[in-house]
Amino acid sequence: MELYLDSADLKEIEDAFQLGFLTGLTTTPTFMHRGGITDVDGLIVKLSKIVPVLQIEALGDTAQDVLKEAKRQLALGLDPKKTVFKIPVSLEGVKACNLLRREGLLVNVHLIYTLQQAYMAMQAGASYVCPLVGRLQDQGHDALDLVDQCVFAVNHYGYDTKVMFSSVRNAEHVRNAINAGVHTITVPWKILKSLTENNFTTLGTQQFVEHTRLMTVKVKDAINKVNPIVSADTTLTEAIVKMTEFGFGAITITDGSGKVSGVFTDGDLRRKLQQDGRNVLGQKMGDFKYSAPIAIDANALLTDAADIFKKSKVDTILVTENGKPAGMLDIQDLEVD
Repeated sequence: MELYLDSADLKEIEDAFQLGFLTGLTTTPTFMHRGGITDVDGLIVKLSKIVPVLQIEALGDTAQDVLKEAKRQLALGLDPKKTVFKIPVSLEGVKACNLLRREGLLVNVHLIYTLQQAYMAMQAGASYVCPLVGRLQDQGHDALDLVDQCVFAVNHYGYDTKVMFSSVRNAEHVRNAINAGVHTITVPWKILKSLTENNFTTLGTQQFVEHTRLMTVKVKDAINKVNPIVSADTTLTEAIVKMTEFGFGAITITDGSGKVSGVFTDGDLRRKLQQDGRNVLGQKMGDFKYSAPIAIDANALLTDAADIFKKSKVDTILVTENGKPAGMLDIQDLEVD
């Protein structure tokens, strides 16, 4: 099934065609008017150099007027093999379609609301017939049934015409088009961008990225660059201030040689205050007893750190390198940004 972008917005057209697999672009005078376009011919020429196939309006009161307008547009430098002229269905419109097709030009007879209109366009040799699904549904009609009828007519009678599903309002319309077996569909960029989105896909991708990171990234490459350290002769008050300044719930205590004596946490602070009251604030960090800190080597992988977090049920792990503190690894550091 051919996939067209339906737009007149130059920025989104440039973005969309970077995908590399769109068939072409459909546009309308209404889109151009909404976009504040004043140089229609200039925009058409510019678009013809960006997209593989360009479908543009050819308007006129009579079939000859339409033919004349199509030739005028070709004279701007458009490639007849890569340009499709869109003609609103009418008696003069299908007559114009037949005239253009006899000259080897491509035609999309659009604004189709009935099977009879589509039949006349097919009989006239239209390259495309274009039922407007969204607009028909807005009016309370069974637009999908019309699409099915058009596809059946093309396949049953062997017309060399492609049914284009247009006036797409949502991703469900794209599914409808595929199920109906249409030959081509034209979709606004907003909807086109959403077609690969799915919450389960997003969650699965995030999980793969997270697990890959755990298996390949070393602890030293994930630790917070903030590394609050105080010496053993620092008072508890000074240590609390430093913890607050760094925004950490733990601080590393080192001895005179720079090696780790222990780790003091905000949980330790609460326990000390409950046990000894405010007097404890004047004590030095070296006066306290410390258990062996939960630590990990800086060159270990994050998956090893994840195991430690799971087993120890702590939120922060001391990271050491050659016996000296290298930083703190928070459980949130395991998450992908």
